[in-house]
Amino acid sequence: MTFVLDNPVYDPPMEPYVSIVYQDDDLLVLDKPSGLLSVPGRDPGLFDSLATRVQKRFKHALMINRLDKDTSGIVLMSLNRKAHAAVASQFENRETDKSYIAVVWGHVEPESGQIDLPLAIDPHNKPRHRVDHEGGKAALTAWRVIERLPLPATRLRLHPKTGRTHQLRVHMQAIGHPILGDAFYANDSALAASSRLLLHAQEVTFRHPDGHDVTFTVPCPF
Repeated sequence: MTFVLDNPVYDPPMEPYVSIVYQDDDLLVLDKPSGLLSVPGRDPGLFDSLATRVQKRFKHALMINRLDKDTSGIVLMSLNRKAHAAVASQFENRETDKSYIAVVWGHVEPESGQIDLPLAIDPHNKPRHRVDHEGGKAALTAWRVIERLPLPATRLRLHPKTGRTHQLRVHMQAIGHPILGDAFYANDSALAASSRLLLHAQEVTFRHPDGHDVTFTVPCPF
């Protein structure tokens, strides 16, 4: 199957309806599937989202971090305002440690590296973003090769040191290795290589509201 560029039809997956990885009195750790919005869009046809699904059961749950619609993986929601303030501030202040798995086009060399390129929204092609050396905000991504695949493609572990919109997707495109299945940034071959965006938020470490450091991991589905 080939991913359809800018497909206007929103058809989010229904099974599982909500996948809860961990729950306590303060937090929910959720596994968001690819194709589901983190929060509802403005259009009524975009109302279904991870947040609205969770709030049917947990009325006061609030989103702490978000993922792009086509990115899968870990999303955190708070169950009270104290917990929300405690954890959300860590994301805002870059005090969390996050890692993603991606499969990108081509064989990446060397074994590891960093991408330090400022990013800004593309004013002529919204909602896409672009590298902008004059008006962009600082963005830093560390990467490490997991394995090289025969497509040719490379499985990478990505560590965003900043949290810019579409950061990992634009950074990988900028070094000539777009993420497979990326309808916004992939070339034709990389787009056709996967029916979904091969980007997954696999692990996050942060300080729980009770004061202890915690790490949660959601296995990569590809």
